[in-house]
Amino acid sequence: MSMSELSESYNRVWIPHKEEVWQSAEITKNYKAGDSFLHVQLEDGTELNYIVDPDALPPLRNPDILVGENDLTALSYLHEPAVLHNLKVRFVESKLIYTYSGIILVAVNPYKQLPIYGDAIIHAYSGQNMGDMDPHIFAVAEEAYKQMARNNKNQSIIVSGESGAGKTVSARYTMRYFATVSKSSSNAHVEDKVLASNPITEAIGNAKTTRNDNSSRFGKYTEISFDQSYQIIGANMRTYLLEKSRVVFQSENERNYHIFYQLCASSMLPEFNHLKLGSAEEFNYTRMGGSTVIEGVDDRANMVETQKTFALLGLKGDFQMDVFKMLAAILHLGNVEIAAVGDERSSISLEDKHLNIFCELLDLSCDKMARWLCHRKITTTSETVIKPMTRAQAVNARDALAKKIYSHLFDFIVERINQSLQFPGKQHTFIGVLDIYGFETFDVNSFEQFCINYANEKLQQQFNLHVFKLEQEEYMKEDIPWTLIDFYDNQPVIDLIEAKMGILELLDEECLLPHGTDENWLQKLYNNFVNKNALFEKPRMSNTSFIIQHFADKVEYKCEGFLEKNRDTVREVLIEILKESKFHLFENFFQDNPVSSLPFSSTISIKSARPVLKSPNKQLRMTVGSKFRSSLSLLMVTLNATTPHYVRCIKPNDEKLPFEFDSKRVAQQLRACGVLETIRISAQSYPSRWTYIEFFSRYSILMTQQELSINDKKQICKIVLQRLIQDHSQYQFGRTKIFFRAGQVAYLEKLRSDKLRHACITIQKSVRGWLQRKKFLCIKQAAIIIQQYFRGQRTVRQAITARTLKQTWAAIIIQKYCRGYLVRRLCQLIRVAAVTIQAYTRGFLARKTYRKMLEEHKAVILQKYARAWLARRRFQNIRRFVLNIQLSYRVQQLQKKIEEQSRENHGLLERLTSLASSHMNDMDTIQKLELDLEKLAAQKRAYEEKGKKYKEDSEQFQILKYFLTEKMDDLTKQLFNDVQKEENQRMLLEKNFQNQKQDYEKEIELLKGEIKILKEEKTQLQHQIQQEIVIQDGLKMEVGQLTKLAQKIPELQKEIELLQTQKLDVEKQAQSQKRELREKMSEVTKQLLESYDFEDVRSRLSTDDLEHLNEDGEVWFAYEGLKKATRVLESHFQSQKEIYEKEIEGLNFKVEHLSQDINHLQKLFREENDINDGIRLEVSRLTSENLVIPDLKQQVSELENQKLDLENRLQEQTVKLKGKVPVSSLVFRKAYLSTFRTTEAQNEVDIKEKEKVKFATQEIEGLSNGLMQDEIQDEVQSKIKQETARLTVENMDLEEKLDMKDRIIKKLEDQIKTLTKTIEKARVPTESKEYIGMMEYKREDEERIIQNLILDLKPRGVVVNMIPGLPAHILFMCVRYADYLNDADMLKSFMNVTIDGIKQVVKEHSEDFEMLSFWLSNTYYFLNCLKQYSGEEEFMKYNTPHQNKNCLKHFDLSEYRQILSDLAIRIYHQFIIVMENNIQPMIVPGMLEYESLQGISGLKPTGFRKRSSSIDDTDTYTMTSILQQLSYFYSTMCQNGLDSELLKQAVKQLFFLIGATTLNSLFLRKDMCSCRKGMQIRCNISYLEEWLKDKNLQSSNAKETLEPLSQAAWLLQVKKITDDDAKEICEHCTSLSTVQIVKILNSYTPIDDFEKRVTPSFVRKVQAMLNNREDVPQLMLDTKYLFQVTFPFTPSAHALETIQVPSSFKLGFLTRV
Repeated sequence: MSMSELSESYNRVWIPHKEEVWQSAEITKNYKAGDSFLHVQLEDGTELNYIVDPDALPPLRNPDILVGENDLTALSYLHEPAVLHNLKVRFVESKLIYTYSGIILVAVNPYKQLPIYGDAIIHAYSGQNMGDMDPHIFAVAEEAYKQMARNNKNQSIIVSGESGAGKTVSARYTMRYFATVSKSSSNAHVEDKVLASNPITEAIGNAKTTRNDNSSRFGKYTEISFDQSYQIIGANMRTYLLEKSRVVFQSENERNYHIFYQLCASSMLPEFNHLKLGSAEEFNYTRMGGSTVIEGVDDRANMVETQKTFALLGLKGDFQMDVFKMLAAILHLGNVEIAAVGDERSSISLEDKHLNIFCELLDLSCDKMARWLCHRKITTTSETVIKPMTRAQAVNARDALAKKIYSHLFDFIVERINQSLQFPGKQHTFIGVLDIYGFETFDVNSFEQFCINYANEKLQQQFNLHVFKLEQEEYMKEDIPWTLIDFYDNQPVIDLIEAKMGILELLDEECLLPHGTDENWLQKLYNNFVNKNALFEKPRMSNTSFIIQHFADKVEYKCEGFLEKNRDTVREVLIEILKESKFHLFENFFQDNPVSSLPFSSTISIKSARPVLKSPNKQLRMTVGSKFRSSLSLLMVTLNATTPHYVRCIKPNDEKLPFEFDSKRVAQQLRACGVLETIRISAQSYPSRWTYIEFFSRYSILMTQQELSINDKKQICKIVLQRLIQDHSQYQFGRTKIFFRAGQVAYLEKLRSDKLRHACITIQKSVRGWLQRKKFLCIKQAAIIIQQYFRGQRTVRQAITARTLKQTWAAIIIQKYCRGYLVRRLCQLIRVAAVTIQAYTRGFLARKTYRKMLEEHKAVILQKYARAWLARRRFQNIRRFVLNIQLSYRVQQLQKKIEEQSRENHGLLERLTSLASSHMNDMDTIQKLELDLEKLAAQKRAYEEKGKKYKEDSEQFQILKYFLTEKMDDLTKQLFNDVQKEENQRMLLEKNFQNQKQDYEKEIELLKGEIKILKEEKTQLQHQIQQEIVIQDGLKMEVGQLTKLAQKIPELQKEIELLQTQKLDVEKQAQSQKRELREKMSEVTKQLLESYDFEDVRSRLSTDDLEHLNEDGEVWFAYEGLKKATRVLESHFQSQKEIYEKEIEGLNFKVEHLSQDINHLQKLFREENDINDGIRLEVSRLTSENLVIPDLKQQVSELENQKLDLENRLQEQTVKLKGKVPVSSLVFRKAYLSTFRTTEAQNEVDIKEKEKVKFATQEIEGLSNGLMQDEIQDEVQSKIKQETARLTVENMDLEEKLDMKDRIIKKLEDQIKTLTKTIEKARVPTESKEYIGMMEYKREDEERIIQNLILDLKPRGVVVNMIPGLPAHILFMCVRYADYLNDADMLKSFMNVTIDGIKQVVKEHSEDFEMLSFWLSNTYYFLNCLKQYSGEEEFMKYNTPHQNKNCLKHFDLSEYRQILSDLAIRIYHQFIIVMENNIQPMIVPGMLEYESLQGISGLKPTGFRKRSSSIDDTDTYTMTSILQQLSYFYSTMCQNGLDSELLKQAVKQLFFLIGATTLNSLFLRKDMCSCRKGMQIRCNISYLEEWLKDKNLQSSNAKETLEPLSQAAWLLQVKKITDDDAKEICEHCTSLSTVQIVKILNSYTPIDDFEKRVTPSFVRKVQAMLNNREDVPQLMLDTKYLFQVTFPFTPSAHALETIQVPSSFKLGFLTRV
């Protein structure tokens, strides 16, 4: 649509203006092609004939509905005046400083502190999509951080703008955002260090200028490094083009770098006395601009802050003092007086105070410095000449030295900052923040402006390429053809500057010449580029300047100083003097080849004074321009390797006035920063982009009913657009979006507003007509009544005469009799009819009653059989349930028996230990016998001595010896025979025992086999039960499917009726509905393809019918074919119905078959009962086998008696040996060798004792060796001991096996007893015991109690049918038992393990809401029990007398009550955090975005930054989601028995979170601040209030927490025009602060043209009325705020005596006392 077609009356356009750049005007007369004037009316009412060019008509103004948008690309008309006006409205009226322009964030400096940068704002933007919130620097930072985390790709944020636009602040807030959202868990405080680098760099690199009080005089690129968890681990900084000339020169009303003034302000402090500084007015380098103080800035406080940040970065006091020394030395150097001596000489006094201080601070030679500041050395090939300098040259040398020192110091500090921000390892990703100067143009532009504009040319080129890359990706993603768009390519300008033989190369070439001058260089430029390059011009009135056509504007540069600034040289002699300094910071400053840790630092190499002699090093001497070009190239490489994000800072005015908008200055900056170029590029393609859902929601009012009947919304949008916009080139259909040319959205908005206006007129017409008709009918009725009475009176007056009265009386008599006759006749007819009707009715009722009685009788019979079947089924289920319970109970009893068996094992171990002790006693006796044998040996030796003395009696002695020898042999033989007999008896006993042992093992194996068979039968029964359940479920599913299929039959009949109705449409609208008929036929075919055989239907249609259906224009044949198809479908329906009936019959047969299966299962249950009877019989058999065990015990006792006999006989033999002389060693050796043989033979029989045999063999061999040395008695005793020990061990094994058999039999007996007990309990009620409310437990059972009752307890399995706080009551009953025992250690131990257990379970389930709710409730009940039964009067008064008897008697647990109270508070806070985390994602979508009130939706275009949510998204959260989540919280808390007061406090906290989160999001979303959204919010609040009412929680004060949100919703809906409205707002909005009210008023956005914006005057009026209010100037509510929790004392009504422990707690080892 052409511009001339839109240039009609009442349309608004923009026309140029000198001051405001553009002004709005309304067309008063239609413009016709060929007119030279456009008749317009300005906003002030002035009529104007504006001269126009037919080829370039004035740009049209956007509808008011689109003004103030968050994204400039959302504007329908994209041009400079629209952009300027939108920024002005947002900045001046809405007080919004941020606006999107596609991928650019435009930030306008407000020159005022705004409350939009707090931590609450950061958390509000964290995790949000960029289009969901209002534009903000935090949104850009979040987008960069999110893309880095999602794509693992490095990001860059490019912040640019001219001085004073707010670049530094924007970059600072960006870094602060990253430091907040990615805070690491370590203690290194890396984030604080990264932020601390800003104050330092601002102190040494920022200064006050005429445009900005804190202007950055250098470029900075900060790389913030992240690890794999995307937490900050370090940073690195690169600097570009420091303005060194500011150190020695400042313009009027400007200052030097801040650090100098901070030093001077702190000069009176003791630590700075040695610097010998004074006020800033005393130094030339700080007083030159005449402005040493900045209003509102405290330099001394800033110095303290600078020192703190130095320390935070690890740069301690010594380093700081060295830096301050160098800064002070620079100030003193500037005050060195240089006196002129004649015209060609100059000198410096050696007594100059400042020179001496300078040399003292830097440890320099004062004489050399004074000499070489005024002289220079010229070196030639043959000699060296020293030449004096003029005063001007000496001053320049002094200033160059000062700049050089400061430049090196600046780079050194940056290097040290980078070192402190270094990190070990490798970075995963990084985000770079580029804070760089924007395009600059002044009255006098020099080398600095040339470099700055060169950098901006490179950045603009990178920006253009990135924009086109994004556009191309968008078009390709939406499958839209990509067409090249003409745009300004600034590559020629870049080539002019940096290409070969370009401006920079010619400048470097001129710098290499010894006598190169600015004029010679400029002449070279003229010769190379004038009239040869269109981008280079020569000024007409100047020969010292040149002009370059940059992308933003033409800039004229003065060539004066270009060479000197590019060389940046210092006399080599002065450098040599500095190298001789002993000041350690100079060691790295002025080396010949300094090694810098910064690859992109702006450190400048020193130019040699003898270039001829040092020609090999020419390539190492880089000029400022070449260095800047290389660093800029590296920067561009870095940016191109990252995903860039753009922030363009705009300076609204030059006077630094808050919220003042200078349109001329802003337009100039918009052109310079490339925003308007981006807008122009967007306007050439498809700038407006809407999703199909947004378009459908917005423009559904323009759609017809026929179009809305289509199910596919995408197709509807296409049809509507093709109808509304005839020129199809004005839009394109993508996959998910519709792309519009410029102006098309405005045209659609015009159509929409016209339709709404027409609808309003229609409604008004109807309402006014109805009101007038109603009024007319009232008047007409009143007139008729008046006429009626008037005519009646007149007739009466005319008719009253004697004759008329007689006639009237006669007529009345005649009428009376006539009417009587007619009435009697009618009455007789009615009576006959009534009697007839009664007769038929009574007969009908009697028959109906009879049929009803008959049906009831039949129903009773059916009910009888059905109820009998149900009763049988219920009985079977109960029996099955009882069997399961019995099985589970038996399992529990078996577990108890296992525990008893373990206890018996402990008893056997004790018995074993007692036997071992008795064995030790026997060993002692044997040792005593050994001592006696030793005494006998001693007597033997005595006898031998006596034999020597009495040799005379040798004959008698020999006789006696022979006699004794024979006697000893006899005794030995007798002993050997006795031992052999005992060994034979033992062998027989062992054989008998082995046989019995094998018999018992066989019996045990048989029992185990039987038990295994029983278990298998049990599993088979369970499997059969599960199969039955599966079969029943399958039947249910089949029946459900049948019912669904039966339900489809009427739907199919409806479809047939729908096809019949479509016949009439075909006859009426043959030509127009031909296409629609085919589409509907295709839809019907698609719907029926799944349930019908398409080939069958197609075969029944003739080929002619199919051909008729496919022909164009012959709708009648298509109609005939449709009728035939309908008949075929009807016949198909009938056949399918018959098939369904057959399937139902088959299913009935299946049901009968399943009933038979159920009977079969019942038989199986009976067989299971028989199997149980078999188990009982087996148990009785085992009991009969128990009778064998006494015989075995008797045999064991006989073995023990035999053992005792052997021991007695051994003792007798030893006694006999005591009184006799020892026998020879040979006899004993024979006896023990025979004993060894017998034992060896016996051990060979027993295979299991081989190792013992080997060991015994070794011992016996040792004994045999000892016998040869007269120790036979000891060996005999040891052998006997071994044999007795072995026998005792074997006896113990036999006893253990017998005990094992006893235990098995005892278990079976216990099972029989428990079964009999359960049967008796079922029949006879047990007598109740009287309990005292304690739980007896053992000290060693504490861990089991905690494990089963706290750690392993699952709330879901125990809260049903359980008293609230049952675990807490059980724990307290255990506490009472420990108190009853008066055992302090036991009580203390139990309390400690209980508290530790609760802490552990809460820690392990810190994210489990149900577990936290359960243990919060139990901790609360446990705490209340400790209070209730503490014995204190304040708690006892709530108890019953019986409860007071249960109070603690011996201990005061108030200390533990405090610990439990603290623990409960911790659990409550974690409990609240879990609830908040669960409901937090639902709040904004449900409360703010979801449209609970249908029909009042009003979406607006969102521009490039689309909303992440969609109105048609089925997965999004709604208000119902919030209510369901709240209900889940409420039901869970109630189930877990949480106290009502605690529940109310939790609900109050949740409602506060809902209100605060919604309100915070409302503050940050301008698109949500509308009247309709206020209605939605109010409706959602009413849902929450209704929920509170349903749950009876009105007393929780939760409703009051929603009051700020409710008032905000009211503020959006209320009228905002008059003074009374302002007063009402102030009186009503008491819960909102002044800042919040003003924010909502400024953000109010109309959805339609019928709504009015809030005027700035009204906002100021409200703000003035609220000035007296004392409230916190805070915009955001603190969503982390927690209300103070209180735990009220609520005594338990449950008596401890009645509490029982469920079996599911597994606390069978506890005993109720």
